Amino acid sequence: MTGVQHRDVEGWQRLSLAEQFGNVGSEISRAIRWSGRSAGTAQAAFFRGLELLDLMLDDPRHRRSAGRLREIARVREVVADYFAGSNQYGSTGPSLQRYFDQFALAARRPRQG
Repeated sequence: MTGVQHRDVEGWQRLSLAEQFGNVGSEISRAIRWSGRSAGTAQAAFFRGLELLDLMLDDPRHRRSAGRLREIARVREVVADYFAGSNQYGSTGPSLQRYFDQFALAARRPRQG
């Protein structure tokens, strides 16, 4: 993997779960789009997505919820399997896109409270 791309950990930890997943989804979407055109660009986006997922796993707010940690860890596993594994989960680019799009939509909704 390349060096660390995302250095503003405090800024990242201020984002909501939906905003964080939405940002991960942007990188994964980029990796999917570039996978047929530029392997290097696709791989770089994939690695940035993994880095963001790792930052989510390290976020103290998510550590308080075992269910949330499991979700993030499973997403990381599925994404890594799709791009670098045997795709044992049978993921597709569109299925990953649909998953992450839900978070992007939720992040755009006005916050309550």
